[in-house]
Amino acid sequence: MTAPENTTPPAAVGNAPAQPITYATAGVDVEAGDRAVELMKAAVQATHGPSVVGGFGGFAGMWDASALLKYQKPLLATSTDGVGTKVAIAQALDKHDTIGFDLVGMVVDDIVVVGAEPLFMTDYIACGKVVPERIAGIVRGIAEACQVAGTALVGGETAEHPGLLGVDEYDVAGAATGVVEASAVLGPERVRPGDVVIAMASSGIHSNGYSLVRRVINSAGWSLDREVSELGRTLGEELLEPTRVYAADCLDLMRHLNGDTVSGASAAVQTASGEAALRGFSHVTGGGLAANLARVLPQGVLATVDRGTWSLPPVFQLVAQLGQVPLPDLERTLNLGVGMVAVVDPAAADAAGERLASRGITAWVAGQVAEASAAESVSAVEQAPAEDHVQGAKGVDGGAVLLTGAYASR
Repeated sequence: MTAPENTTPPAAVGNAPAQPITYATAGVDVEAGDRAVELMKAAVQATHGPSVVGGFGGFAGMWDASALLKYQKPLLATSTDGVGTKVAIAQALDKHDTIGFDLVGMVVDDIVVVGAEPLFMTDYIACGKVVPERIAGIVRGIAEACQVAGTALVGGETAEHPGLLGVDEYDVAGAATGVVEASAVLGPERVRPGDVVIAMASSGIHSNGYSLVRRVINSAGWSLDREVSELGRTLGEELLEPTRVYAADCLDLMRHLNGDTVSGASAAVQTASGEAALRGFSHVTGGGLAANLARVLPQGVLATVDRGTWSLPPVFQLVAQLGQVPLPDLERTLNLGVGMVAVVDPAAADAAGERLASRGITAWVAGQVAEASAAESVSAVEQAPAEDHVQGAKGVDGGAVLLTGAYASR
């Protein structure tokens, strides 16, 4: 190979800087990134079971897929999400070890809706400046939530973006992959008229609607350190309450009611029809309860949900009152106390509630599914305000949901 004829550095163009420009002076601190990795290492490794291959710090996370050989027809499920503007609350309070639960919950609880077990997850953090303790705190929260979900955190990336993000700003995102036996997939095709809707209590606002919430709080002039008697703590503490991660609880409920097609365990509940008792789940995120429930219903059915079966938690009442937010806007933006929904055979309703209660999940029967063409269903829809009725949602031409009554008083 012939050497290049001229290896002299090019002459400076324009005004040369007084000092050489390095990556560090450009705003990227590689050593700080390495320190953050060391601080998060133990937390990430704690999520690793025998299926994680290659350890910590590789270019790619690896997961031993031979575990899938026990499936007859394994289907992979994947989901990705972020936390939204809730990160602004974490940044304002300089508390970063809970935001990971919001990220994991938003991702793995979408996967479990189809009955899939989330196997592994990766995360991505973009920040204006790497502060090792802050980054490690975020990742520790992600890792702790992964442990709750039974999911391995196999990799991630921290990117420093000076000039694009402020030194105290960051955003987080993640993706997860899960697996479900093809014959066990949950979905609209399983739902039957007569099924009941079981609501599972949320831990608070979770991770949707914070643009509305923050606008209301700012408009009212309330500070995050304000003590709020109705909440029993400061406003900031309430707004930063982590998202409840339902994945392990939902999978346990599915195996309890439907049996386990992989292990061969039989169901604890036998339905008259012989069909699986648990029909499906709905993760209540952006769009609210009605819109997300409609996504998992088949065409031709109507789920009627009675608001009177629960009362609005204080934080939602506070947002409504401070901002004079109309009820329809609240219901299509916030979860209003219900973070996950299960649709089950009516014969399994009691067993479902007891199983969830045994795992610390407050749950109750909130509604019922009926044929949309039934006379009583048609009459109920015709008499209800238009905003109480949702037909399909988010591009899914599915079933319908009708919200009735008023929320119970506390």
